[in-house]
Amino acid sequence: MEITPIGSYRAQWGEGPIWWEGALYYVDIEGRRVLRFAPETGEERVWEVGQRVGTVVPRLQGGLVIAGDDGFAFLDEESGAVTPIADPEAEKGGNRFNDGKCSPEGRFFAGTISTVKKTGDAALWRLDVDGTVSLAFDGVTNSNGIVWSADGETVYYIDTPRLAVLAFDYDEGSGVMSNERVAFSTAEAVGASPDGMAIDAEGNLWIAFCHGSCVVCFDVSGKELRRVELPVREVTAVAFGGEGLEELYVTTGVPKTEVEEEAGRLFVVRGLGVKGVPAFGYAG
Repeated sequence: MEITPIGSYRAQWGEGPIWWEGALYYVDIEGRRVLRFAPETGEERVWEVGQRVGTVVPRLQGGLVIAGDDGFAFLDEESGAVTPIADPEAEKGGNRFNDGKCSPEGRFFAGTISTVKKTGDAALWRLDVDGTVSLAFDGVTNSNGIVWSADGETVYYIDTPRLAVLAFDYDEGSGVMSNERVAFSTAEAVGASPDGMAIDAEGNLWIAFCHGSCVVCFDVSGKELRRVELPVREVTAVAFGGEGLEELYVTTGVPKTEVEEEAGRLFVVRGLGVKGVPAFGYAG
């Protein structure tokens, strides 16, 4: 296994990585930027979006969709123009959008975070293909990783302060999540905060641990299978990418107090011997 910092960009708080058409897209939340890194050429593109942006996903008909301080919006890759869609929590000044991903059929799920740490005051929202926004799950405090099982019938989701992975039944026809349960707790495995998450081709979950300097792979019952230690404290999110989806990309952030040479860098982990699954784009 080889862990390497890549690219030249150093994020204040990297998040939301997703592999799409030969490149890794991700965000710098506090830097208010969306980024695209192409490993084959080393090219880095940066879009200034004028707001804290929690996540980015590709749009199947072209361009990108983001969610941030001002809700959901389209981002034009050529012009950099940001076009608002909807902000379901516009009245909550202490909240902003955080992590999110698209479901297999192309709905965009993204959740908010209470930056003032008001328990249960955030939510997970669903942007349907017709542009409407609906509440998917409420009572959230810090919405983070979300992935779907290979058959699309189960969605796994992290609300960070719960120190657990939640599971729901998922209905592809309606986009409704139901039958909430705790898949497993992470509290005993890692004394840190579960953050972004990816799923591999075998159905195992790879979770980044903020304040924990690591990415841990669990099966869906919570058994720890692998652990990747990184040389930075704030490990925020993960995505499989590269040829054959055999590389694991890891975003990181800069801690408020400690000085770390490689904090905020994008890392790639090679030689894990596992493969990811293709990402999904927004179908609207």
